Amino acid sequence: MSTPSLPKAVAVIGAGTMGNGIAQVFATCGVQTYLIDIKPEFVDKGIANIHKSLAKFQEKGSLTAEQVAATKDRLKATTDMGALAGVDLCVEAVTENLDVKTKVFQAADATLPAQAILASNTSSISITTLAARTKRADRVIGMHFMNPVPLMKLIEVIRGNDTSDATCALIDGWSKSLGKIPVLANDYPGFVANRILMPMINEAAFALMEGVATKEAIDEIMKLGMNHPMGPLTLADFIGLDVCVSILDVLKEGLGDDKYRACPLLRRLVAAGHLGRKTKKGFYIYP
Repeated sequence: MSTPSLPKAVAVIGAGTMGNGIAQVFATCGVQTYLIDIKPEFVDKGIANIHKSLAKFQEKGSLTAEQVAATKDRLKATTDMGALAGVDLCVEAVTENLDVKTKVFQAADATLPAQAILASNTSSISITTLAARTKRADRVIGMHFMNPVPLMKLIEVIRGNDTSDATCALIDGWSKSLGKIPVLANDYPGFVANRILMPMINEAAFALMEGVATKEAIDEIMKLGMNHPMGPLTLADFIGLDVCVSILDVLKEGLGDDKYRACPLLRRLVAAGHLGRKTKKGFYIYP
């Protein structure tokens, strides 16, 4: 049986940075896309951010005015989970919290068509655990997009314990049709990207806390010495320090190893509400 190059309709639950980026990519590629969140102001903000992003692509000549207009027409903002009834794929992109994601998954599972795939953009939470809360475990999968979604090519595809070969194949094909590069990982805490990235960020925070070097020096050494485009402390601010701590907690609990314990400086900044770029202050201050 031939598989379509892209789903006919997609729903993205969660209109934050990742959710609106995912919605933008699908809509740009010709897919009817529903962006869903719990409050009208959340979806309105998500749509506004997409429009700003599309304007930048038009300014750079990557998209024509006609393509931008068509993309906007394909985007529908709503607070109604009933929109899931007509989609082939639902991508959950809510906060990195198991209880919140579980509630979203159960609500989505109850509304989605029987054949639809339910994916999570989680960066660390078990796909197997989320799938077990549904009646479609074979059609649950991880689609971990990278930030900023419209620019980054990678999708870390995570296979849960019961994810079927057919689901993996379909997501692989759809990801490629989005112009992305899907790379498969099995369902272990942090998967691959964050299991390797977060200890580096955490160690950079320890080095700063212990006075090994200034934050600027730590970032510059990793940029110039390791050819990283962004230093680990700058990257942590970009990701969100609260997200970093949440992922480290998942790694520590899931793997049972104290080497993943979050640096006290990271926890202190989060406790103070200094979460990085989104609060204008983290390791650095953002005017």
